[in-house]
Amino acid sequence: MTAAVLDLEGTLAALGRTPAVLHELLADVPATIALRGGASGEWSAFDVVGHLIDGEETDWVPRARIILMQGPDRRFEPFDRFRHLERNRGRSLADLLDEFAWLREENLETVRSWRLTPRQLSLTGEHPELGPVSLSQLFATWVAHDLGHVAQAARALAAPLRDEVGPWLAYLPVLRQPPSGSTS
Repeated sequence: MTAAVLDLEGTLAALGRTPAVLHELLADVPATIALRGGASGEWSAFDVVGHLIDGEETDWVPRARIILMQGPDRRFEPFDRFRHLERNRGRSLADLLDEFAWLREENLETVRSWRLTPRQLSLTGEHPELGPVSLSQLFATWVAHDLGHVAQAARALAAPLRDEVGPWLAYLPVLRQPPSGSTS
């Protein structure tokens, strides 16, 4: 069985859409709602955007660089999934959305400038918990991570309506228990 070949242009296009999707979903949301978490202590929409910023600064592209350098130490630094909680205290959601959009565009420009080949996409680095991972897997995870957090932000916005929907709750998975491990 052959490994699937990552559609890099499609991957980068999907990553490029995330800031606009979050902006449309969250731009005019009142702070009282944006700061409210979802079910079972799930992050707020504000926290989700802050966490995505952290990934732009310390996760995806820095790890891709480690893989591409193929130096003697290809082990990634552990990612602090909660750095945003202190870093963004006192900031507005609008500021975070703008920062995320800017950082994402910068990162996508960087990745595009590398003009990656299929051979480079198969290069590996060392995740501190998961072991060897390829650049292709890192990029695919970046997209899936974005999509999971877009869904998480939507769940956080929907959560205040849980008690208001009455019997329709049975038909609204967005208002039921989130998947395990969904805080990051």
